[in-house]
Amino acid sequence: MTRGFKTVYNLNVFKTTPTPKSETTRKLVLKTALRLFRRWGFDDTTMRDIATEAALSLGAAYYYFPTKEAIVVAYYDQVQTEHERATQAELAMTMDLRARIRMAFHAKLDIIAKDRALLGALFRHVGNPKDALSVFGPQTKPLRDESIATFAAALGDPHLPADMRTVAPALLWFIHMGLIFYMLYDDSKDLRRTRALADAAADLFVGLLTLARLPGFGALRRRALNALREAEVF
Repeated sequence: MTRGFKTVYNLNVFKTTPTPKSETTRKLVLKTALRLFRRWGFDDTTMRDIATEAALSLGAAYYYFPTKEAIVVAYYDQVQTEHERATQAELAMTMDLRARIRMAFHAKLDIIAKDRALLGALFRHVGNPKDALSVFGPQTKPLRDESIATFAAALGDPHLPADMRTVAPALLWFIHMGLIFYMLYDDSKDLRRTRALADAAADLFVGLLTLARLPGFGALRRRALNALREAEVF
C-alpha cells in the first residue's frame, strides 16, 4: 500500500501528459471519490464503492489511484492549484501587505469551505506525521512547499528583511493551517468567525513584521529565527 501510494505521489500521475480520455476518466474517479467521501466519510468509503459509483471496473479505478490516500493527495493538489490561481489574480490588484495576506487566507477558505465534513473526517490522519495524508509528513512535502511559495508571493520580497525570506512564508503557512482547523468547528454564517480570525491574524503578522524591521529588534529577531531553525520549523 505504501509503495503504491508513493508511486502515485511521486509525480507519475500529477506530472505525466495523459491522453484526453485518460484524463477525463481520472477526473471522474477523483470527483466521484470526493463526493462519496463527503457523503459517507473517508474511512467508510471503499475503492469498490468508488468504482461502482463511477460505472468503472475496480481495476480501472485502481489504475488511476492505487489507494484512497492517493485520491486525497490529488485533492490536496487540486486545492493548492486553485489557491495559487486565485491568489495570483487577487494579488495583482494591490501592493498593500495587510490586504495581500488577508486575500491569501480568504482565498483558501473560499476554496475549502464546502469541504468541512471531508476535512473533519481526515483530521485524525492529518495530525499524524507518519500518516500518508499528514500535511506535516514527508509524503506531502512537495505540496506543502508549493503552498508556502504561494504565501511567499503574497508577502513579496520587498516587504521582508533578508533573513526572514524563508521563515515568514512558512509561518504564514502554519497560521493558515490553524485557521483551517478552527474552521472545522465554526458554525457561524459564511464562516464569519474564522474570517474575522484570519483578518486579525493578518493584522498581527504585519504588525510583528513591522517591528522586526526596526534596528532595535535585530538581535531579538535573530534569536527567534535561530530558535525556529533549531526546532527545524523550516
